[in-house]
Amino acid sequence: MAMLLEDILKSVELWLKLIKKTHPALRGPQSRSVPGIAGSVLNAVDEESGAEERVWVRILGADYMFRTKLWSRFDPSTGKTVSLDPNTRIVVPEGRYGLEAIDALDPDMVIGQECVYYFHDMIVELTKWGFQEGTTLFGFGYDFRQSNRLQETLHRLAAKLEAVYNASGGKKITIITHSMGGLLVKCFMCLHSDVFEKYVNKWIAIAAPFQGAPGYVTSTFLNGMSFVDGWEQNFFISKWSMHQLLIECPSIYELMACLDFQWEHPPLLEMWRGRPDGDERSQIMLESYPLVESVQIFKEALANNTVNYNVEDIPLPFNMEILKWANETRKIISRAKLPPQVKFYNIYGMNLETPHSVCYGNEETPVTDLQQLRYFQPTYVCVDGDGTVPVESAKADGLDAVARVGVPGEHRGILCERHVFRILKHWLKVDHDPYYNPVNDYVILPTAFEMERHRENGREVTSVKEEWEIISECQDADEKPVVSSVSVSDAGAEACATLTVHPRNEGKQHVELNARSVSVDA
Repeated sequence: MAMLLEDILKSVELWLKLIKKTHPALRGPQSRSVPGIAGSVLNAVDEESGAEERVWVRILGADYMFRTKLWSRFDPSTGKTVSLDPNTRIVVPEGRYGLEAIDALDPDMVIGQECVYYFHDMIVELTKWGFQEGTTLFGFGYDFRQSNRLQETLHRLAAKLEAVYNASGGKKITIITHSMGGLLVKCFMCLHSDVFEKYVNKWIAIAAPFQGAPGYVTSTFLNGMSFVDGWEQNFFISKWSMHQLLIECPSIYELMACLDFQWEHPPLLEMWRGRPDGDERSQIMLESYPLVESVQIFKEALANNTVNYNVEDIPLPFNMEILKWANETRKIISRAKLPPQVKFYNIYGMNLETPHSVCYGNEETPVTDLQQLRYFQPTYVCVDGDGTVPVESAKADGLDAVARVGVPGEHRGILCERHVFRILKHWLKVDHDPYYNPVNDYVILPTAFEMERHRENGREVTSVKEEWEIISECQDADEKPVVSSVSVSDAGAEACATLTVHPRNEGKQHVELNARSVSVDA
C-alpha cells in the first residue's frame, strides 16, 4: 500500500481510537479498595471497659460523640494525632474483610442512604462481575485524621496485602484508591517499595489530589468543612466541630497545594482588607497572598482559636509542627517511583467548577481583623475539576501511567458513575473488550475491510474500503450524515479519502471510509 494512503488510514484509525494493544484476560484478580479523607467508618474503644461504639460516621448524637471522642492533638514526637480523651482509642472496623468500613458509612441509616454511601455502588458492581468478598474483594479503611505516612497505618496496609496475597495462592492484587487514598498508597509505594512490588499488580487511582486541593484546603483551615447540606446538617457534624478536628489533622495539611508544582495559575488567598490610613478612614485594597505567604494569614487568623474540653480551654492555632511534618510527607510523595512490573491508571473528575483561589470580604465589607476571617463567607476563583480536586492536580501523578481518563463527575459521586464502572471493567479485564475506548466511553467494532490493487496507465492504484460500528450509551439522534474528505500528495504519488459518519440509531453509529492512492513505480 502506498505510504500516503497508509498515513491517511492511520490518522482515521487514531481518530477512532482503534490502534491499541490487546492483552490476554487475567483470571482471579484480587481487588482492594482504599478510601479518601473521612471515607472510613471509625469506632471509639473505651480502654477501661473495652466497649466499642461508632463515632464516624453516625447521624444520631453525631456532634456530641465527635467532640468527645474524635477531637485530637498532634504529637510531633510520633507524628500521630491522639484523641483528647485519654481513655479513647480509635479503631477501624474490620468486618466483611475490611469492606464494612468503606461501604455505607452509616450502615444503620435507613432513610436517605445515598448521603452516606461511599464505595457501596462499586462493591455491588464488582460483585456482579464475579468478585467475592473475602476471596477476591477486600477493603482497607484507616484513621483519616492521621498522616498518610504514619508507619502504623502503612504497616497495617503491608500486612493486609500480604494476607490477601497468601490467601489467594500468590495472585497479585489490584488496588483501587479514591481521593486521599491515592496519597496514602503513593507514600506506601515510596517507603515500602519492595512490599508494593511483591504484592501489587495494578493500581487504579480515582480523583486523587496528587498536587493538593488548594481552594478546598484553604477554606477548610479558615471556615471548616461540611459533608452534607440542607436539613441533614441538623443531624450531622457541625461545620465548627469539624473545623476544630481538622486543624490538628496532618492529613489536611498534606492536602495543601504543593509548593514546587508548576501551576498554570498559582492558587492564591485573597482578601479585601480595610487598613487605617491615618485620617480615621480605612483604605480598602484587594491583597493577594501566594502559597508561602498564606501560611502567615492562617497563623494570625487562628492565633486565638480554642476549644473547651472538659471545662478546659485548649488552644488550637494553625499548627506549624504539623505543617513541617506535612512538608516532609509531600517530599516523600514526590520521590515515589512506580515499580516496572506494576501498571498504574488514573481516573480524574472534570467539568465542575472547582475552588482554586479563595477570596474573603469585598469592597463594602472588607476584612479589618484577621481573627474575624473565619466568620466571612469565602468566594472562589474556580478551575476545571470534580468540585474538590482540580484536574491539573489529579492528572499530575508523576508516574508512568498506562492511561489517564477524565470523567465528568463530582468528587465522591464519581465512585457511582457508570462510565467509571465500564472503565474499571475494561482495566480489570472482566469481559475484556479490546475495542472499548475508556476516554470516549464507546466500543468501536470493525465490520468490513476490503483492499484492491491494480495497475492503470503505468501507475499503481490502491483502493481501500473500511467500515466500523460505534456503540455507545448515548441515545441522541443525529439528523443527517457527516461527510469529510482529505487528500495529500507527494513526489510521484497522491491519495484521497472520504469518511462518512451516518446518523446514530439505537445506540449505534455506522462509519465508512473510502480511500484511493495512485503512485508511480520507483
